[in-house]
Amino acid sequence: MPSNPQARVLAVDDDQDACEMLHVLLESHGIDAKCVRSVAAAKLALAVETFDLYLLDSWLPQVDGFEFCRQLRASDSHTPILFYSGAAYDTDKQRGLAAGANGYVAKPDVEALIETISNLIANARTEVVGRDWEAARGPSLERSSGSLSLSAHISASGA
Repeated sequence: MPSNPQARVLAVDDDQDACEMLHVLLESHGIDAKCVRSVAAAKLALAVETFDLYLLDSWLPQVDGFEFCRQLRASDSHTPILFYSGAAYDTDKQRGLAAGANGYVAKPDVEALIETISNLIANARTEVVGRDWEAARGPSLERSSGSLSLSAHISASGA
């Protein structure tokens, strides 16, 4: 198993040209990209695949990107969500962050997009490693009046 597997991004943008550009751009930076053009298609992809980051446009048909972000965050509190949208007003960015996104990059700033994706995925992977390590190490030693108390641990283990 590779130590640093290729990142997987689910991009949701209803514009076909934007989807193609995102796919080519992300793939050229070593990121496996799946681009879908609706929230319904995104939900189908999420039912059978896992992703390291969700990349959303704010303007989507039927369900807007902000509502979909809230839905994603309600069911997945760990995977980073990034908006990449032509809606570049501060109020749009605030709405995205309030909906649960980890960041917001205005189109067409591709340099900021790649940098933000890389940082969010790296940070999320670090958090996963930290959670896994905490779970694997088991109960911690207790402190009793400033010194470590090993008696509870020793008697519990039968030593």
